[in-house]
Amino acid sequence: MIIRPVRHGALGLALLAAVAGSLLAAPGPDGLFGALLAALMLAIAVIDSGRYIIPNELTGAAVVLALLRAGLVGPEAGWHAVIWATLRAAAVTLPLLLLMTGYRRWRGRDGLGLGDIKLAAVAGAWLGFVTIFAAIELAALSALAAYAVNAWLRKRPLKATAFLPFGAFLAPAIWIGWLAEALLS
Repeated sequence: MIIRPVRHGALGLALLAAVAGSLLAAPGPDGLFGALLAALMLAIAVIDSGRYIIPNELTGAAVVLALLRAGLVGPEAGWHAVIWATLRAAAVTLPLLLLMTGYRRWRGRDGLGLGDIKLAAVAGAWLGFVTIFAAIELAALSALAAYAVNAWLRKRPLKATAFLPFGAFLAPAIWIGWLAEALLS
């Protein structure tokens, strides 16, 4: 079948473009960290879009990578940067956990998966607060737009109970947020 090679080729090109973009935006060690982030986020997006699951191994690797970067790269590198990255991750995670729990109690079903919350922790560990919120907003608006366009193309009505692989949108938004921070610094 010709679809699989084309899809794999497109994914390979996307990975190469993201790695090249990372290295161009931040030459040196930070660009290498960004390239690794790009690879992890692409893998998460592909897996979540196909299976509606975000592997813990990939989010864990992204958090560890963020903490290594905070401790080793940049003018603010050191233990205080690792602590701040950890606190940002917690600051993003806790409200989303409350939202997930409250929604489940209110509606009797899940509205946000635990994998999405762990992925938001990755955003917290990698990005500054303003960029975290921008990445989450970019992901939410992109997911809603993709769902609406897909429903329109298939001539199907929108459903409030439809499942969306939010990680497929949040993962690339995290890398885009890192890229924006790298370009603006």
